[in-house]
Amino acid sequence: MANSKSKKVTPLMAQYNKIKAKYPEALLLYRVGDFYETFGEDAVKAAQVLGITLTSRNNGGSDVELAGFPYHSVDTYLPRLVRAGYRVAICEQLEKPSKEKKIVRRGVTEIVTPGLAVDDQLLEYKSNNFLACVAFGRGKKDACGLSLLDLSTGEFLVAEGAVDYIDKLLQSFQPKEVLLSKDKRQEFERVFGDRFYLTTQDEWVFTTDYTDEKLLKQFKAASLKGFGVEELRVARIAAGVALHYLETTENRNLKHITRISRLANDRYVWLDRFTIRNLELLYSPHDHGVSLIDILDRTVTPMGGRLLRKWVVLPLKDKAQIEARHEAVRTFVDSAPLLQDLHASLQQIGDVERLISKVPLGKVNPREIRALSDALCAMGPIRARLMDSPSNTLRQLAEQLDPLPDVCSEIGRRIRDEPAVNLAKGGVIADGFDAELDELRDITKNSKNRLAAIQQREVERTGISSLKIGFNNVFGYYLEVTNKYKQQVPPGWTRKQTLTSAERYITEELKLLEDKILNAEDKILQREEQLYEDLVLWLQDYIAPVQRNAGLLARIDCLLGFAKVANRQRYTEPEMDESQDIDIVQGRHPVIEQQLEVGEQYVPNDVQLDPDGQQIIMITGPNMAGKSALLRQTALICLLAQMGSFVPAERARIGIVDRVFTRVGASDNISSGESTFMVEMNETASIMNNITDRSLILLDEIGRGTSTFDGISIAWAIAEYLHNNGRARPKTLFATHYHELNELAESLPRIHNYSIAIKEHGNRIIFLRKLIAGGSQHSFGIHVARMAGMPTSIVARAGDILTQLEAQHITEQGDPAELAAANDLPLTAPATRPAATASLSTDALQLSIFETVDPTAGRLRELLDMVNINSMTPIECMMKLQELKLVIEETPS
Repeated sequence: MANSKSKKVTPLMAQYNKIKAKYPEALLLYRVGDFYETFGEDAVKAAQVLGITLTSRNNGGSDVELAGFPYHSVDTYLPRLVRAGYRVAICEQLEKPSKEKKIVRRGVTEIVTPGLAVDDQLLEYKSNNFLACVAFGRGKKDACGLSLLDLSTGEFLVAEGAVDYIDKLLQSFQPKEVLLSKDKRQEFERVFGDRFYLTTQDEWVFTTDYTDEKLLKQFKAASLKGFGVEELRVARIAAGVALHYLETTENRNLKHITRISRLANDRYVWLDRFTIRNLELLYSPHDHGVSLIDILDRTVTPMGGRLLRKWVVLPLKDKAQIEARHEAVRTFVDSAPLLQDLHASLQQIGDVERLISKVPLGKVNPREIRALSDALCAMGPIRARLMDSPSNTLRQLAEQLDPLPDVCSEIGRRIRDEPAVNLAKGGVIADGFDAELDELRDITKNSKNRLAAIQQREVERTGISSLKIGFNNVFGYYLEVTNKYKQQVPPGWTRKQTLTSAERYITEELKLLEDKILNAEDKILQREEQLYEDLVLWLQDYIAPVQRNAGLLARIDCLLGFAKVANRQRYTEPEMDESQDIDIVQGRHPVIEQQLEVGEQYVPNDVQLDPDGQQIIMITGPNMAGKSALLRQTALICLLAQMGSFVPAERARIGIVDRVFTRVGASDNISSGESTFMVEMNETASIMNNITDRSLILLDEIGRGTSTFDGISIAWAIAEYLHNNGRARPKTLFATHYHELNELAESLPRIHNYSIAIKEHGNRIIFLRKLIAGGSQHSFGIHVARMAGMPTSIVARAGDILTQLEAQHITEQGDPAELAAANDLPLTAPATRPAATASLSTDALQLSIFETVDPTAGRLRELLDMVNINSMTPIECMMKLQELKLVIEETPS
């Protein structure tokens, strides 16, 4: 049997393997000198993602894959790894290399994941970078808990509620990473889908005893009652798990996480995830699409931009709070000098919230501390200007603003005006702050003058006029005396070297100065580092007040942004009341009106809804006429008003809306096995089950995902339910192609028919985009097909078929294709006949339907003769058509 010799592992790789074993799921960046190296599978992944060279190194007789990059390029490469979905562990050298040590001590100092990013290169400056945790209740019907923590800002939010509420919050806040228990992954993906970056944690972490201890320790509190989360058991679990995760990823100094806030469901307008998507509040699903936030965001500071995103998805329901925002916006709109002054001042602020959060994390650089000082100094004028404003809201914000003049002045006293970004390069601490540092700087700057002073003094003392000071690498600085004067050398000098014509000596004073000169640079860096660390430690006492200032400035910035939009886009202040009415005069779509071609004007429209008179507006009209835009603009105007913004309308009176539901567009959910129609029905069912008197509902083309009979029946029944349910009278805009639904207005008094006006000009139609009273009887789909560039032969043939069907009034009954099939109408044009001559006379059409050798024809005609169309409702018509169809289906082929 051959002897097997075990392979020897090098000390470097032994250390690497030991560290890697602690972080098996992370891609380990291992610092070796001036490079970050990756080995094995990590090297293969890094090379593929980063596009760097994959090589190998010999490790005790076997090759190990190797890929690396310079340490100073980490800001370039790290974001690419994280965006590719990798957890990255950064392993640093914890001591300086020396000849005495075979291997440098190393350790992981940071773990970066999508939800734990704090470096600027990994963050979007106007978006939060939330780490979420979802905790499921014990039973299927129990509430879910959610925590949202932004490590880069210290913001910590919790919520508890039903699955749909948590789903809505996940859609609104778009966390970059979601924590959950290992045994809940399948349940999470079943309920919330697969659109999130998931990280699982051990089941034992999800216990109240453990997580409450984490929360109490973090906030140095004996109870959580003061935070308003005492009753939210599952939410507390989610919050504690998030803190546990931070601790296990080397994030231990979390002094910037100073508070935890509850997202109270009853404070904000309910917007489910479908509505947030359909109204395109935060993003557009279309290429080059524009969302509401793109139009609305005129904030100057990153804090303001992040807060605005929350305001957009969390509109207020409290009338007093809404009107307070309107009052502030009105003040800015009415005072151009105030708006311009505050805009200029806010430009000096920067991202105070993230700057102060870097302090406890040890990530703040000298230039950022100086920027923090500049921001604090700029708050004084902002406060003074707002205190003089006529707005109560703005004055209250100003009273809470604390510019912290002591912090501003102390930073200015300690840090240079334009310090180096990298502390290791020196030039950070201000002159005059530290006597020891000043002396060391003076030594490096004036070493020649100091040496010259010693030389001059010794010449005068000894009378040796030819005395010189020199330097060599053997014994440093020396005094050189020619043989002519060596008898005058004082007894305190020590001879170090004899030359042919001179002697060299050293003195105690010269050696002390030499030590200072030769070590000054290192001592300067050490002293600056110590003084800088002292400053960073001192700043940690001011984290909470700086965060409060950041929050106040963000609110001011958002209100100022609303005023800028109002001035630029001619928005008006809405009137808010406690009624259930919506009365919009000359309203416009805030996004579409900004996307029009030069010279094109948006056509405004009036919309009036009230639960007692005009609860439901049934809107018919052709495609592209503007039905969907009208629906969306109505909702957006209401939401803008309740965010605190002015609105794109000539006048608007808004009764507080508590929920906005939309069923717009169609999309499959193939991964979950749901068709377009199933998605539509799921969303519609959710609406019907959650309506209130203050709800606003937008329904666009309900029932189009199934057959015409089914579709009309469902749409009809939904409209009846919204009118007759006896539980609530939600205000509803119902856009439809089913002209049969116009019949509802005759029997249901709170349903009113409207249409989008068009003008026919020959074979063309002109969309006037104006909402007018009365229903439409045409969809003009063929005209739209022509406008879309459909081949002429198809458009012509479609026109022929439509003419044939209209001649028999079949289009009033339902879908042409199904009705034609039921009546054996030939819908395929003969190949030998040109499309231009394809139309049939009425007599010929009757022959094609009834004069046939088919024995079923007599029965069909007999049934048709018994029908009185004028006395039938649309539902009865569809039922009769179904009966006719069954006659055909029952006939043997």
